[in-house]
Amino acid sequence: MSDEQPDPKRAVAALEWAAVRAQGAAGPHRAPPVRPQDYRAAAGSERAAIRAQLDRVLLAPEPEQGLDALLECGALAALLPEVQELVGFSDGEWRHKDVWKHTKQVVAQAESRLALRWAALLHDVGKVKTRSIAPDGRVHFLGHAETGARILDKMEQRLGLFGDERELRQSIRFLILHHLRASQYGVSWTDSAVRRFAREMGGHLEDLLCLARADITTKRPERRRQGLQQIDALQARISLLAAEDAKPKPLPTGMGDVLMSAFGLPPSRKIGDMMRALEAEIRAGRLPAQREPAFYLELVKRDPQRYGLVP
Repeated sequence: MSDEQPDPKRAVAALEWAAVRAQGAAGPHRAPPVRPQDYRAAAGSERAAIRAQLDRVLLAPEPEQGLDALLECGALAALLPEVQELVGFSDGEWRHKDVWKHTKQVVAQAESRLALRWAALLHDVGKVKTRSIAPDGRVHFLGHAETGARILDKMEQRLGLFGDERELRQSIRFLILHHLRASQYGVSWTDSAVRRFAREMGGHLEDLLCLARADITTKRPERRRQGLQQIDALQARISLLAAEDAKPKPLPTGMGDVLMSAFGLPPSRKIGDMMRALEAEIRAGRLPAQREPAFYLELVKRDPQRYGLVP
């Protein structure tokens, strides 16, 4: 084979073999003969075919087998060396023999959606460049999410796998960049912090929570249960706050500013007391909701003691 011209079709055939393995279908167990130069040629002339087969591997029912097949046929080393570097790379934790095994499990545990599975494959590629050991012997990967997002950018510049699919590429990048955020949740988060998190995640929220769940690969049942409960608690709290925020507000927007301006008061507890008194009247059915601010201002002026303006 050494004197032959590069054969991109041979590389695509090897990727197809890996995709078949990922489907769990019967087929040749040995990888077809393929050379690095075949993959390099395919990266130039068969880009769409390469992406199609990689997508098949990632979205398949048994992606772990497909990823191992990509490793066996040399596709990882030739096309995705950033992923190849994870093979045998230790994360310093007893629960993973190497980051490659963890990555395969995360892909398999993630729901079969394209951006999510690609993000699962690449979420830890930044660990190789950020691994450090503290004086106490602990291993750290500070900034590996940000590094992973930049690695995706460089990978795309080299391969152009996502071409004009800018939205897909941005979704994958976003998930890599923020894949640790949900696991940082704790009961100490304020409602404002939860709302801010949901707002910042935007349309990626569902995939991000799914990736966070998939990223839990510990073999310790109790630790796994706690990790999943943490993500579930965050999701439930987001839903609860969203439902509360969707309810119509008793008072019109800007009512506090109107009260401060009318009575020459700064932001203070007194303003809050007036607002709460008005809202209590509305909830009791004694006042209508969502009238113009002047309506409520006149009520406070008529009965300042009732509405908390004076003690």
